[in-house]
Amino acid sequence: MKPFKLDSEPKIKSGFNVPETYFDGFSEKIMQQLPQENPKVISLWAKNKKWLFATAAILVLSVSIPLMNVLQNNTNDNYQTEVENYLTYQSSVSDDEIADLLEIEDLNKIDVGNSIENQTLEEELLNESNLEQYITN
Repeated sequence: MKPFKLDSEPKIKSGFNVPETYFDGFSEKIMQQLPQENPKVISLWAKNKKWLFATAAILVLSVSIPLMNVLQNNTNDNYQTEVENYLTYQSSVSDDEIADLLEIEDLNKIDVGNSIENQTLEEELLNESNLEQYITN
């Protein structure tokens, strides 16, 4: 292949020619061809508003339901503890009054079993100095 030098060889002329007055009124011609009305703009916010609100509602529910369950369980435990403490430290409430307030299902749930062996019970009674108090009450 023969080496080609741009500086020494004649220039290649393009086959395309632009008329001399073509660019004089070019911008005015283009502006006349454009529509005069402003195009309608549709924002992405308006189009996806329903989906955005639905996603936010699902997110709020998915966070709040477990949180509510945890808080409700804590308050129930605290309430039961407060009731037990009140009943324990109030001397004016008798066992019969408590039994009257309990329902049959609650009474069936109570497990009354003797988990103390007889020998352990005898040892505790022998070592106890206030044995008369237990017998009189």
